[in-house]
Amino acid sequence: MEQPDLEQDLEQDLETTHPEEGEQAPYEPNRRDYRIVCTKLGLTMCVFFVCRFLAGEFSWIINNALSGAGQNITFILQFTVIIALVYVLPLLFAMVIFNSRVFYKGKLAELYKIPKRHARALGTFPAMFGLGHGTALLTLLAAFLLSRFTGGETIIEELFQPTTLEPASNVIYIIAMVFMLVVVAPVFEEFLTRGIMFDALAPFGAGIAIIITAVLFGLMHGSLYMLFYTTAYGLALGYIRYATNSLYVVTILHAIVNGIGATTLILASLATMTGGDNRAVNTLQSMFLVVVLIAVIVGICVFLSKIRSMRKYKIENPWTEVGPWKKIGIFFSSVPVIIMLVLAANELSMGRLLNLVIGG
Repeated sequence: MEQPDLEQDLEQDLETTHPEEGEQAPYEPNRRDYRIVCTKLGLTMCVFFVCRFLAGEFSWIINNALSGAGQNITFILQFTVIIALVYVLPLLFAMVIFNSRVFYKGKLAELYKIPKRHARALGTFPAMFGLGHGTALLTLLAAFLLSRFTGGETIIEELFQPTTLEPASNVIYIIAMVFMLVVVAPVFEEFLTRGIMFDALAPFGAGIAIIITAVLFGLMHGSLYMLFYTTAYGLALGYIRYATNSLYVVTILHAIVNGIGATTLILASLATMTGGDNRAVNTLQSMFLVVVLIAVIVGICVFLSKIRSMRKYKIENPWTEVGPWKKIGIFFSSVPVIIMLVLAANELSMGRLLNLVIGG
């Protein structure tokens, strides 16, 4: 069966963006270097979770200390602290520990180059959207069944509660949140995961780079409900990063997905501002939700139709002496990664792990 145009184009991109062996001095992957990379990844994620915790604490302090200073001033300070701690500091730490200043010197333009067939790569959005939001629907279904069969409705429903942004009547809040979702998050998260982390793992196999960065991307969102579908999105974005050898397309696709969430926030906020009884706004909200649902259904169908053709691809693996499961085992046995998993478990349990330790 002949491959669809999209797969042919991505395959051609692989041939042109990944140089043949011999064009540059070959690197011989080894266990020592791989363990070092795993340690650095674990340390980076530990810093991320500590910064995420501090962002919440500082945000709470600012809210209480400046309660009489005005809502806009308080929010702007909170917003600045969140940007600095959740996005900027972890990225700077990663750049230092992975020596990115040297690695990316003169290469940033290449990293964000527009692929020759970027339109085709952007055309993967329906399948990616179907994979991601299809996984979200499966997560909700699994949580529902689990809560009914175990009798643990309260805690399970709480842990798997879909993460939504609260609608607001403050225009500055809406603008800031949309900016964070559509610009800040895609740029910083993609450069950290599909940029620095992916490039650090790539010499040991693009497949392991796609899988590990996807898992870390999922954990970064700090929600048990979001963990599964953001990991699914991470797998799709990781493959596109590998196929195009560029962060250009994945950053745009990430922004589009977040933009859909931002549109939901805007519509919900408009409904709040108009008292919730504005017929035009309510109709617009309903139409948008229907369009999103149709997009999810179509995306799932597109993704399922491409599974067969996707199996034809073999992702290059320069380190064949160590199998994929062994690589995953080495990663998760790294001490910083184990600590990171504990910190992530505390986030995923909504702080219950920390409370249990303190209470015990």
